[in-house]
Amino acid sequence: MTTGIPIIYNFPLAGVASSFTESIFAGKIIVVVLIFGSIIAWSIMVSKLKELKHATSVSQRFLQHYRREDHPLNLFLGQKKFSGSPVYDIYEKACVAIAAETDKSSRPGAGGLFARTDAANMRLSRQQMEYIRNLAERNVADHALLLEVNMGYLASTVSSAPLLGLLGTVWGVMESFGAIAITGTATLSAVAPGISGALLTTVVGILVALPSAIGFNWITNRIRGLCVEMDNFAQEFTADIQRHLGTE
Repeated sequence: MTTGIPIIYNFPLAGVASSFTESIFAGKIIVVVLIFGSIIAWSIMVSKLKELKHATSVSQRFLQHYRREDHPLNLFLGQKKFSGSPVYDIYEKACVAIAAETDKSSRPGAGGLFARTDAANMRLSRQQMEYIRNLAERNVADHALLLEVNMGYLASTVSSAPLLGLLGTVWGVMESFGAIAITGTATLSAVAPGISGALLTTVVGILVALPSAIGFNWITNRIRGLCVEMDNFAQEFTADIQRHLGTE
């Protein structure tokens, strides 16, 4: 004796397969394109979230170490590295620029450019301070652009997937009514398969766009937070350099 439970559980999958089979050729192409686009969107979201998680974690560690030091150049002089942190990269490039401005080493950034005692006695002119500040701000902008790489694709997926699905639905419905006009048959059994296949593209388009929209907003907020952190550090670092190395 059979029960209705297997039929209930298998109906959605069977219905999707049946709708795909009944879709016109253009509708099948659209479904395949949407599925392929969804795979790319998920790959971008997963990799971007891992990247942001690592960058945020390392940046927090760097800021904790930086704020425990009594001089802004101590971490650089001690050759402590925080790979993967955009905040540390801004710091390192600014320190290299300071080393180049003081003209103490022919290999800036090598770690042995000057001693801690020299750093305490160094002074930067107002023009040099302005150069360091502008350099830090440019690096913040550069890293912001790097963090937003591939976000345009996610935004395009969110906006275009439902429209692409709607295109497939309208196209399929148009083909179904065209077939009815030719055959002169307007029974439900004749119309339903074509309409079902046409609606499949809209369903797939929404299923692709919805997680992409959630992921896009979540990642955008994480990027915005990291950009604010970079901008705040750039201002904090230049203020520390002004206090320790600036001329009166």
